[in-house]
Amino acid sequence: MFEITDQALFLEPLIAAVKRSSSGAIATFLGVVREETRGRQVRYLEYEAYREMAIPKMREIAGEIRRRWKVDEVAMVHRVGRLEIGEASVAIAVSAPHRQDALAACGYAIDRLKEIVPIWKKEVWTDGEEWVGPSGCEQH
Repeated sequence: MFEITDQALFLEPLIAAVKRSSSGAIATFLGVVREETRGRQVRYLEYEAYREMAIPKMREIAGEIRRRWKVDEVAMVHRVGRLEIGEASVAIAVSAPHRQDALAACGYAIDRLKEIVPIWKKEVWTDGEEWVGPSGCEQH
């Protein structure tokens, strides 16, 4: 399950997608829009993605995870559009026979997603705005 969507995100569908009888652990991550970033008051965020490249990059990350850890399944979904404070922007689930692998792989997945998946966010503050892309690169 690798998706870019404009719909609200929930962990339950991802958990169902990765759960296997061999899974002793399912680690999840839910990224949520917060009210402050770098000392500035956030009004809302806007996300855009290059969908045709984002999904293959998510699959690439899953492949990297499978080479590093013994996992059963990986699922990633990222939301696009305008998101308000408290709304989920990204959801990840990783199942594995053991918790250490599930937890490590889930942490790696979000770090790597922010690094290589072509998703950009516009941070809109009370006093300005800025586009941010993969690896924190500013976009103009």
